[in-house]
Amino acid sequence: MPPPPPPPVLSLPDELIEEVFFRLPPDEPEHLARASLACKLWLGLLTGPSFRGRYRGFHGAPPMLGFVYSWPPFSRQRSEDLLIPQFFPTTKFGGRIPDDGWPDLEDSECGVLDCRHGRVLLGDYGKPMPLIVWDPMTGRRTKLGAPKGCNMPLDTDFGGAAVLCAVAGCDHRACHQGPFRVVFFGMSTDDGAHGIIHVSVSSVDTGEWSEPCPGLDLGVESFITPVPPVFIQDTLYFTHNIGEHDDQAGILKYNLGSNCLSRTDAPRAWPLRDDFAILMAMEDGSLGFAQVHRLTFYLWTRQTGYDGVASWTQPRVIDLKNLLPIQNPDKRLRLIGSVEGSDIVFVTTDLGVYQINIKSLQWKKLWKREKFYRLIPYMSFHHPQGISIYLFFYDLRTNLK
Repeated sequence: MPPPPPPPVLSLPDELIEEVFFRLPPDEPEHLARASLACKLWLGLLTGPSFRGRYRGFHGAPPMLGFVYSWPPFSRQRSEDLLIPQFFPTTKFGGRIPDDGWPDLEDSECGVLDCRHGRVLLGDYGKPMPLIVWDPMTGRRTKLGAPKGCNMPLDTDFGGAAVLCAVAGCDHRACHQGPFRVVFFGMSTDDGAHGIIHVSVSSVDTGEWSEPCPGLDLGVESFITPVPPVFIQDTLYFTHNIGEHDDQAGILKYNLGSNCLSRTDAPRAWPLRDDFAILMAMEDGSLGFAQVHRLTFYLWTRQTGYDGVASWTQPRVIDLKNLLPIQNPDKRLRLIGSVEGSDIVFVTTDLGVYQINIKSLQWKKLWKREKFYRLIPYMSFHHPQGISIYLFFYDLRTNLK
């Protein structure tokens, strides 16, 4: 007698299949692409109108797909791949370049000024503007001219600009294609006696710059330190120094909603070298100020008391010598960046660049080099846009059979 037929294969409900897909790691987007090739059912689920939103909601914060970086000021080093300015993938995601390359950046030393909400803000260290907003997901670029009446010395890696999503209520998990704003921090020193900090914001529709908000006179010797800004609840924060006095530092606060610029003091600690201190947007929504001194990490957070007065907390202290692999303890560590909305910082040692979660004290090595001056993570969900192309090849393969 012939063997009995195999029992029928029970198909899982679509909801359970999606639950399996939700658990694919978001920092490895090729898993979704491979799953879409299995059958038309899976492809239909992955390209359905609800899957992307539910997938992002399941994972919460977007993953780091790579990072952009800058060289030390006055360094002659350039990106190894001039077609993709200073972008290093930490996953199999690769930043797309414009179809016509970079005609705006020919013979220039393009520098990274900021990276946020799926966009990278680029500027030219050796020449005046423009600013360029680059979308690594699609390759699209947008060029902006400079606001009139402000001087921004990009040749010193000034860091006086930020790029932001302009969609109200956006969760910023995958908003790289929507409207954006660029916020420009500039200084005017026309009379040689005052250093007035101005802030202008680009128009979402035209790219034209707004009239500067009322400025602050910080003195002719003041400058915005080349540290990327942090963004917390509709407010941008930059640090500034006064001349050669590294210990005379403050924090500039610009609120987009009220178009108001103000200043507060940084925590009093050791002299503020811009490669030893950074601002942080903490996981609980507070402003953080981190600094390394020798082999020790210090973190202050700014909290508002019951009386409505904000103040800095006592610093949290972490001995990095007993945490990270350090070959030469006499070589000073440097803080070069952080992940907004988390407790993650990036530190360089004599052995390379390390990512540290200062809450869990877990760490991993990101890169073997230690010469990066600034490192800004590129955060976004990557639901493969070419997934419909896979359907074409799937149909072609099926028809050939």
